[in-house]
Amino acid sequence: MIFDATFFAVAIPAVIFAGISKGGFGSGAAFAATPILALILPPELAVGIMLPLLMVMDVAALKAYWGKWSASAVRVLVLGGIPGVVIGALFWNSANPDVLRLLIGVLAVGFVAFQLARGRGWIRAAARPAGTVAGLIAGAAAGFTSFISHAGGPPAAVYLLSRPITKTEYQASTVVVFWVLNAAKAIPYAYLGIFSQASLTAGLYLWPAALVGVLIGVKAHDAIPERVYFGITYLLLTLTGGKLIWDALT
Repeated sequence: MIFDATFFAVAIPAVIFAGISKGGFGSGAAFAATPILALILPPELAVGIMLPLLMVMDVAALKAYWGKWSASAVRVLVLGGIPGVVIGALFWNSANPDVLRLLIGVLAVGFVAFQLARGRGWIRAAARPAGTVAGLIAGAAAGFTSFISHAGGPPAAVYLLSRPITKTEYQASTVVVFWVLNAAKAIPYAYLGIFSQASLTAGLYLWPAALVGVLIGVKAHDAIPERVYFGITYLLLTLTGGKLIWDALT
């Protein structure tokens, strides 16, 4: 692997963007760094590079959001997410990533459409927020997709945004959930050979960009009003869902 100008020109903005999403906007768009890196690297190498960087981002963001999460939502997503990580590890070599991308992308875009329709009064809101079973399913999907391609943000977002939650509770909950899930992915990544000397070396070069992105994200989170924040979150969810659908179909 050659760490040339092209590598850094692509990798540094991708990692900063992921850090901004992790630090301030619910991690929903952080997965986009992996396909961006995959434009210039083998996909397996891109996945291996990003996990240590995502773990750095998780630790950096924890301090800003410590104790501000929704404990019940985090518990359900983690309980579903750990088995999802295990399933991802078991099916790493045989999972069809395109089918997975299509399902998650449709789910993400469909959820945003549902929220817009509900906000305009076209459909009636449910009497109760998404329950435990829905949370466990969302957690399993988040764990599985996170293991395969670091794309666990949309399933977790769909569950969290269906509940009465503030922007800071939402953000803090995503930070804690993916802190746990990314840590759980590290051992199977090493066992399966997803980590390599090249991926770890790249991580050493790129970790400052990860911290810069998180810092920008935290500052943006505090500065943006709640209504605007959720509007941006829905936009990012639409873009990431659309990107997943596009990748699956093309």
